[in-house]
Parts: sequence; C-alpha cells; structure tokens
Amino acid sequence: MLKRLLDILLSSMALVVFLPFSLVIALVLRLTGEGEVFFTQPRVGRGGRLFPVIKFATMRKDSQTTGTGLLTIKEDPRILPVGRFLRKMKLNEVPQLLNILAGQMSIIGPRPQAEPHFRLYSEAVQKQLMTIRPGLSGIGSIVFRNEEEHLSTNPLNAAEAYAHEIAAYKGELELWYVRHRSVGLDILLILLTIWVVMVPRSLAYRRLLRDLPPPPDTGMRL
Repeated sequence: MLKRLLDILLSSMALVVFLPFSLVIALVLRLTGEGEVFFTQPRVGRGGRLFPVIKFATMRKDSQTTGTGLLTIKEDPRILPVGRFLRKMKLNEVPQLLNILAGQMSIIGPRPQAEPHFRLYSEAVQKQLMTIRPGLSGIGSIVFRNEEEHLSTNPLNAAEAYAHEIAAYKGELELWYVRHRSVGLDILLILLTIWVVMVPRSLAYRRLLRDLPPPPDTGMRL
C-alpha cells in the first residue's frame, strides 16, 4: 500500500512538472518526422496480463517489422532525429507516468518486456516477475543503460546477443529486486536512475549495491 501511495504521489508530481515540456515535445513530434506523438506497445504486466505501455514516438512507424525488430541498436537508422535526443535523456518514457497512475506500472520495478523478450526469461524468473507491477525504471534499466551500444558492438547479431547474453543476466537482476524490494531500495534506485541519465558511464550502482548478482563473463561493458 505504501509503495502504491508513493507511486501515485511521485507520478502525479512528475506529470505536473513535465507537462510544459510534454506539450512542447508533442508539438515538435507532430510537426516533424512522421507526425506521430505517441507510441504504444503491448508489454507483460502483473499477473502476466498484457497492457499498452505508452511512450513518445521516437522511431518510424514500421520499425517493429524492419531492421532489428523489437530491439534497438546504437545509431539505429529507424530512430527519428528528435527521437535521438528524447531517448538519450529518457524523455520518451515520460508518458508512462500515465501507466503508473492507471495502476499498470510502478515508479520502480522490473522493466516491462514485450512478450517475446519476456519469454526469454526462465520460467522461475517469469513467475516471480509477474507477482509485482513492472517499473518505469529499475535495477535492470540502470545496469543495462547502454544496452543499445552493447547490441551494436557485439559480434553476434542483435537478436542472438540479447537472447544469449543480456536476457539471462537481466532476469537475474530483476529477480534480485523482487527479493530485496523495499521503499528504501526504491528511493535509492530512483536517485541512481537520475544519476546515470546525467552520467551514463557511472558505476555508482556497483558501490551502493554490492550484493548484486555478478555479471556473466561475456565482455559486456556494464
């Protein structure tokens, strides 16, 4: 109950703060690129139910069926010019504050995945992740803040790199959160999220969260 109250309070405040910026972003998106303002995509939520995650549109309309499909790589040609800035500053995620108010997401939690990517987790991890609301940010988002870069530089193709190197470790991180979740940890992860947006190369989370599962020995720069 306390977590839900915190979600409602913080998301309401954030919506008020970001409203002027959101209106500007909406106008710019309407007048540039393909004229789309919002992008929605089904994601797996609490109880395994699908819900439409909301983002500002940053990619071409046909992006899910071209290139690397559901995955995005660094310098992806499907990303619109304004979209690059929005993604870098994570402003494309702001509309998900509405998902939080609707009770579909939390401020902090396992990042909601498209169903094909969710099924890459082990059954044990899937079962645990479906017990709580997914989050706007979380430990998986913080550790894999440079996921697009890793997918771009990996000798495997993007789909293979995600399936064989990223998904398993991301699942371990999200499971760690489920087991350790608390209001105090949520507040720390909120602060770490803000910090890594400003300092993407920072490894502060390693010093503050020393009991995280160790990363796989695959050469990933985390």
